[in-house]
Amino acid sequence: MKNSVGEANGFVVSEVLQTDKVLDFHRVMDLVYANDPDFIYPLESDVEGIFDPQKNKSFLNGTARRWVIYDSAGLPAGRIAAFYTQKPKSGKRGGIGFFECIDDRNMAMELWDIAERWLIEEACLSIDAPINFGDRDSFWGLLISSQNQVSYRESYNPPYYRNWIEERGYKLEIEQNTYDITHNTFNYDRFSKIADRVMSKENYRFVQLEYGNMEKYSADFVRIYNEAWAFHEDFESLSPEVLNKRFTEVKPAMPPEFAIFAYDNDRPIGFFIAILEINQVFRRFKGKMGLWQKLQFLWFRKSINKAKGIVFGVVPDYQNLGIETGLIMKFYQGIHSNKTVDSMELAWIGDFNPKMISMLESLGATKTKIHHTYRKEIS
Repeated sequence: MKNSVGEANGFVVSEVLQTDKVLDFHRVMDLVYANDPDFIYPLESDVEGIFDPQKNKSFLNGTARRWVIYDSAGLPAGRIAAFYTQKPKSGKRGGIGFFECIDDRNMAMELWDIAERWLIEEACLSIDAPINFGDRDSFWGLLISSQNQVSYRESYNPPYYRNWIEERGYKLEIEQNTYDITHNTFNYDRFSKIADRVMSKENYRFVQLEYGNMEKYSADFVRIYNEAWAFHEDFESLSPEVLNKRFTEVKPAMPPEFAIFAYDNDRPIGFFIAILEINQVFRRFKGKMGLWQKLQFLWFRKSINKAKGIVFGVVPDYQNLGIETGLIMKFYQGIHSNKTVDSMELAWIGDFNPKMISMLESLGATKTKIHHTYRKEIS
């Protein structure tokens, strides 16, 4: 496969290898979403961090490539990225993501042909799409339906992408659901009674994050995470150093009452972590985050009225004992005192987790978004 420029069907395709092509990779959005008032540009720095081997640990066991396609006027009209990782249990697995294209089927198929051909040449056993080259909590899945604006680091797509992906033989692998809950819909009376029974036990403690004691909470998070996720396929453990860095990065968007930890005496057993839904401010920035945008964010942050749950975990020994309810109630108590936040979004609830879906619906949450993750097996 050519590494620079190739032509087919009158289009010019170029691999993203130079700075000008990186800029074009982001400029594609200008054409695709020119007339879409609901679109919010993702931060370019977030996307570029995914393709930086110094920042993305996925490069330790894999690699990534990306391409831009230009229309007859020389404008960047489409893009795609392909990547693979060598999984410890399931072998080499491919992925395609960050696909964007104007409503031109021939252009789209050219991009997908290039990405798939490379992954097949690399002997991948399957391809998941559209996904992120990294953690599942970011840029994962194809947007199928939505009642709300796109959230931070969440995929947003035109409806015509779905037919293109499915006609290439991709089958639904995971349906990801997003739920919203407000002060008015929260079933407080029912769940406060359940939570009171758990939170009143002397050996259980539910506490908010203390930024002055970050090393302890980072270590506790990692201990819970490594216990709770150890049995998942292709699990990779976290380190306190990495987690401490992440907490520091999200500090402006994560008030202490948004990070709740549960303990049995001194043993960390669960956490619930949320951030402010910062896209309410970022929608002003068109993907940029320089000094001026950072100052604006600090100014407008107080206007954000929504939280977004990003991770929820309880160690296996304590699951289904009410710890989940205690964490939610402690979080609710914290944001209830925050008069500006009146709702919360809970994303990435897979259809493989009916217990969580049932709990959220009984809490009073309603489904507001659906994303699909597709898979194509390679023979």
